[in-house]
Amino acid sequence: MAHMPIAALTAAAWSLIVVSTPAFAQGAAEPQATSPQTTPQIQTGAPAAISDQKLEAFAVAYLKVDSVRQTYAAKIGAEKNATSRQKLQNEANKQMIDAVQNSPGMSVEEYKTIVSTAQTNPEVARKVQEKLKTSPAK
Repeated sequence: MAHMPIAALTAAAWSLIVVSTPAFAQGAAEPQATSPQTTPQIQTGAPAAISDQKLEAFAVAYLKVDSVRQTYAAKIGAEKNATSRQKLQNEANKQMIDAVQNSPGMSVEEYKTIVSTAQTNPEVARKVQEKLKTSPAK
């Protein structure tokens, strides 16, 4: 995990975004359809507000979330029953949220903001990748 592409950040964060997006309950395509419109709003002014300390806290939280994602991905992929898969996904989502909430100096909102900003701002993405390489939580 020396180099973390932005797609991996998106994958690890998507569950957190989905859990807290009320529109998701009505249809998975809806949040995706609105993402391009909301992304520029998140980018405006956000990069300057993300301190190195927040990026370090994000890296610790990200690695915890990614560990949960990896653990549950195999279980969910192996499960043939749709109801059981959904139950496992819900468990994974809760554990990912708990991982972020239990990370010092990081809230779920801050986590989602950093992921969104990193997706649209190459400088923030570079800083996140650097923090992930040097994070003590590895």
